[in-house]
Amino acid sequence: MLAEVAAGLAAPQKELPPKYFYDQRGSELFEEITRLPEYYPTRTERALLQGWMPELMAQLGTRTLIELGAGSAEKSRLILDAMRATGLAELYVPIDVSASFLSQTAAKLRREYPGLRVEPAVADIAEELNLPRRIPRPALFAFLGSTIGNFYPPAAIRLLARVRAAMAPGDRFLLGVDLRKDIARLEAAYNDSKGITAEFNRNMLRVLNHELGADFDPEAFEHRAFYDTGGHRIEMHLVSSRDQLVTIPGLEPVVLARGESIRTEISSKYDRESVAALFEAAELRIEAWPTDPTTPFGLVVGAPA
Repeated sequence: MLAEVAAGLAAPQKELPPKYFYDQRGSELFEEITRLPEYYPTRTERALLQGWMPELMAQLGTRTLIELGAGSAEKSRLILDAMRATGLAELYVPIDVSASFLSQTAAKLRREYPGLRVEPAVADIAEELNLPRRIPRPALFAFLGSTIGNFYPPAAIRLLARVRAAMAPGDRFLLGVDLRKDIARLEAAYNDSKGITAEFNRNMLRVLNHELGADFDPEAFEHRAFYDTGGHRIEMHLVSSRDQLVTIPGLEPVVLARGESIRTEISSKYDRESVAALFEAAELRIEAWPTDPTTPFGLVVGAPA
């Protein structure tokens, strides 16, 4: 963690990995964000899953669901319900970087789905999947919420290739992707009127203070989110509201000028061509993509190429 933070803060555009949003408080704040009226991705993806999963699970005969970045697994329940309806559901593997939040999620699911094995895996999906040894097949690997958009293309390809390497021939990959659309609608989703996204953004600094003994003053940073048309992505930044010096044990002091920013997240937006390019580079192919011209979000099923 110290090495990643050091490299990011030494870059010309200071940057921190978005995985450090997600301590217990950060995970709770993100759950609040998903319920905001401005934040359309979660409810839109949920509606797509609700309508499509019964048909897809019956078609695939899925016995194991492996979910990357599972969080509270709210949307995962729609897949699990569809799996259970086929009578084939055996195992759910939620993967997340937040151990405490993942433990709570797993405990709830064991109560809700008696007879389903729930084997949580604590892992940084950018580095590993940490899967259990015995996985009933066929399996569905799911990466929802357009979280793939938080990765720069080379890192996204490495992640997809890691999933591809873990897949057996009959397995499938379900990817949620946010689609390119009106810029005002995109920017509103990351600048909510209640300021919850701003609090979520600043929470990363509290994580660094707790984990590394840093002395960031979160209130000395302003939230900023905007759409980069050239990169087809939202960028989220923390902007220093004054000149300041931040100390992190083990590193040189970090100098921030008033108005200087730390980029904390990118969220890429896609079309079919850009998703196909990522899949091809990871040796996957698009098998299904239910389309609706009124839907600003996509669900994509990938198969080993």
